This record gives sequence, C-alpha cells and structure tokens, in this order.
Amino acid sequence: MFLNKIKIFLLISNCLIFFFLTYNDVKSEEIKVISGLAIVTDGDSLKINNNKIRLVGIDAPELKQTCQHGVTEYPCGEMSKERLDLIVADFQITCSYSKKDRYKRILGVCYIGNIDSVAFKKRLKSLELNSMMVKSGNAVAYRKYSDEYIKDEEYAKINKKGIWIGNFEMPWDWRKKN
Repeated sequence: MFLNKIKIFLLISNCLIFFFLTYNDVKSEEIKVISGLAIVTDGDSLKINNNKIRLVGIDAPELKQTCQHGVTEYPCGEMSKERLDLIVADFQITCSYSKKDRYKRILGVCYIGNIDSVAFKKRLKSLELNSMMVKSGNAVAYRKYSDEYIKDEEYAKINKKGIWIGNFEMPWDWRKKN
C-alpha cells in the first residue's frame, strides 16, 4: 500500500512538472488576431494600430533593391511596396498570429476584411495578403521559414509575373550584400 502511494505521488509530480515546463510553450502558440486599417512599410510588412506586422512565409525585395528586365533596371522594392499599398488601401485588414520575430514584429497571415469577414473565417487564399504578394510576383516564398507559398511562387514564375519577368537577386541575398 505504501509503495502504491509513492508511485502515485511520483506520477502526479512528474505530470505537474511536465505541465509547468510546457505551459509557456503552449501559451505562446495561442492564435491571436489583430484588425484595422493598415499602413504599408514595405512589400512584406505593415502596421495596424502601431503594431508592426511581418507577412510570415514570404520575402519581398527591399525598398532600395532593384531588378533587371532586359537592359532596364527598375526599383522592384518600391514597386513591391506600392503593390501591397494598392491591395490594402481603405480596407480593414485582419491578421492572425502566434509568434513575434527577434525584432518584436508580429509574424502574421493577413486577410482583406475584418474579423467577421468570410475571407478571415474561411482563410480564403484569394484574399490573403501573403499569398497575393507571392502570386503576383511581388514577393517570393521564404522557404527558410515556410513551404506555404511555394505553389504561389511557381505560378508567378511560370506566368512571368512581377519580378519573374526578368532577373533579380533573392531578397535575403541582397540584404547580405547591402
């Protein structure tokens, strides 16, 4: 009888230790939502209510980055920002997230519409900013962090959309050099 009580005590103790050690990890993975009018800062970042949001899983050319189409060099970083600006203009934007990056930016998947919109509730790709930017060729799939947008990138590449019309340096390579 005494050994059974010790075994039960040890089992309960182990369970409690496990719970307390994993609680913060589970809590940090909780899905949160932010919604409002967005201000675009570049082709893969925006602000809603002074919260900086990085569109997770994609990488857009940097603002000062240029790309090549034939012999013509053009400001593809600025064009990427302008595209996102056109998409979000005067719309409520809703982002879901569970993490922040090392710069304290929200890593979000964002949709056109408010928290009650069909787009947000059903997670419609056609109204998802992350997907729209890659599929239009104004950003690339950030494979280092996600494989979610690879098909969108392949579509843009095959159809020569945006930066895929010519030559460009991947944004992460451009950042390393500049």
